[in-house]
Amino acid sequence: MEILELLKVVFLGIVEGITEWLPISSTGHLILVEEFVKLNVSKSFWEMFMVVIQLGAILSVVVLYWKDIWPFRNKKPKHENVTKVEKAAGTLCRFVKIDKMIMWLKIMVSCLPAILIGLPFDDFIEKKFNNWFVVAVMLIVYGVLFLVVEDYNEKRTVKIHSIADITWKTALLIGIFQVLALIPGTSRSGATIIGGILLGASRTVAAEYTFFLAIPVMFGASLLKIVKFGFDFTSWELTILGVGTVVSFVVSILAIKFLMGYIKKHDFKAFGWYRIVLGIIVMLFFTIFR
Repeated sequence: MEILELLKVVFLGIVEGITEWLPISSTGHLILVEEFVKLNVSKSFWEMFMVVIQLGAILSVVVLYWKDIWPFRNKKPKHENVTKVEKAAGTLCRFVKIDKMIMWLKIMVSCLPAILIGLPFDDFIEKKFNNWFVVAVMLIVYGVLFLVVEDYNEKRTVKIHSIADITWKTALLIGIFQVLALIPGTSRSGATIIGGILLGASRTVAAEYTFFLAIPVMFGASLLKIVKFGFDFTSWELTILGVGTVVSFVVSILAIKFLMGYIKKHDFKAFGWYRIVLGIIVMLFFTIFR
């Protein structure tokens, strides 16, 4: 019995690892998976588990992009490697990579809308919108949006070629797009990628900024769920969380590498069509069998 439960956890970790970073909605997939793969746990633990295994996905970003996100220096930089901004910062640049610190400050700005809206209304949104109909509709709506945005994208000039080009205003606007993902079925990565592209970012920059933005957001969401659960776990529950997180971590690394390689040569239309098809499947499945 325990082996079967662990196999279910491995499967759920795989689903989370793939769908968390691809803009196809992890919720949309998990609402279907939940119909066929049920863990023998309480409802409260199940809800917490599906959020906490995102920690594995977060760690995958940290590992893959460590050099791009770590803001502290291990040694004093050589004079020729110091940027103009760092020269202006003076002594501080001996210990801190100013450009990375500015990036994190912009990410914090992007987090503000989610903090101001997400935290107060988290329980309300989960209660009112966490159902198959809303998920199916959002899958289809954002699938269509991806098609429309990519058509628009073909006619415009990219203005943001690197994360350093993202302004404070753009960071805030991307954060507002992220708030849209509070509605289940939207896809957090999908909403922020669409927002980034509409605001002038290249596909690569939009995707990478989405990954970095996820670190504080998803860590905060996981911690919030653990606090609500009460930190009271049995050894078996800790095993389930550990296995799910590790699997999610490994699969997320593969998913991120695939996505970044894919969008260098392709657009997001394939994901748009996939979302539309999945939304129709979810709607038909629950209409017929419920």
